[in-house]
Amino acid sequence: MESTLHRQLKALYAGDESAQEVEVDGYRIDVVDGGELIEIQRASLSSIRTKVEVLLRSHRVTVVKPLAARKLLIKRAGKGRAITSKRYSPVRQTIYDLFLELVHFVPVFPHPRLTLEVVLTEQEEFRLPRRKTRFRGKDYRVEDRFLTDVTGRRIFRTADDLLELLPDDLPAEFTTDDIARLKSIPRWLAQKMAYCLRKIEAIQVVGKAGNAMVYRAETDEWRIAS
Repeated sequence: MESTLHRQLKALYAGDESAQEVEVDGYRIDVVDGGELIEIQRASLSSIRTKVEVLLRSHRVTVVKPLAARKLLIKRAGKGRAITSKRYSPVRQTIYDLFLELVHFVPVFPHPRLTLEVVLTEQEEFRLPRRKTRFRGKDYRVEDRFLTDVTGRRIFRTADDLLELLPDDLPAEFTTDDIARLKSIPRWLAQKMAYCLRKIEAIQVVGKAGNAMVYRAETDEWRIAS
């Protein structure tokens, strides 16, 4: 079932309701704005990769990826019943969480007709109790999600746009430890970032330091020197 969050984001990007849920080339599109197709994808980007690949053959496509920079978790006693607790989730997504999804999307990105827009949001998530079973570890299910604020947006169209997420004070030759340290992110996330940047040829492997790969950014100067 479509969440309120998804409907709110569609309304944010659509001029009117007639531009929402339009069929194009056999696919249901969230928003059509002139000649641009807009897909809002809260779930994994991998699940729309084939759809986007097909649409890019003849259309301009924008994929909007909302991330929860802050989320208020609201528990109800049951459907339609009173609220029993409220607390903020300790998980706060940042722009770097994009790379968790991008590892499955780099076969598509970058593309001259593709725009990837990351939206940092504040959300409310309503939860209902659910009996814990062997196959379902969570003791709740999500009833709905609501958008309460948009705190930032960032647009990516090229490999260089993603390259700008590397730390400004990164050494000319660096490892994922350097990225993790300078951006205060986990090393495993820095590794996903490096993987994506290498796949789109924004960085190159130039050696090893122990067991760690050493990278260099694919700047114009580096291309000429190579």
